[in-house]
Amino acid sequence: MQDMGAKRGRPPDGSASAIRTADSARPNKPTGRNYTPEFKERILRALDAARESGDKGACGALLRREGLNWPTVYRWERQRTKAPAPRGRPPKQTATDRELERLRKQNERLQRELKKAEIIIDVQKKLGALLGIEMPDVPDPDDDGTP
Repeated sequence: MQDMGAKRGRPPDGSASAIRTADSARPNKPTGRNYTPEFKERILRALDAARESGDKGACGALLRREGLNWPTVYRWERQRTKAPAPRGRPPKQTATDRELERLRKQNERLQRELKKAEIIIDVQKKLGALLGIEMPDVPDPDDDGTP
């Protein structure tokens, strides 16, 4: 049997395999342009001025002159208005932070239950009034009884 690996070598120039080999040397992902923060800020200031001028074609002319496109500029505008996210791993929660969060959740749950109980009591009062049942007055715990 003939060894297929023995025929391997450099493919002839201009052949499809030579072109594929040359293409594989290029990176798969195109590299984008890198803009400095100063450049971005200058473009955004110029774009704001163009918008304020009222000239309809000023914004497009600016982008064409600088070789930019709208999605890139929109991304820069969002970045300018958005506060930067803190970098790195979030800090670990301390025991007091966990306890505070637990108490907040418990407080929310109890307030929901209280609101439900108040609704039920209101319905009971209205039902008692409709049926003619007189409800006894309950003293207010905050009231010390002095007039």
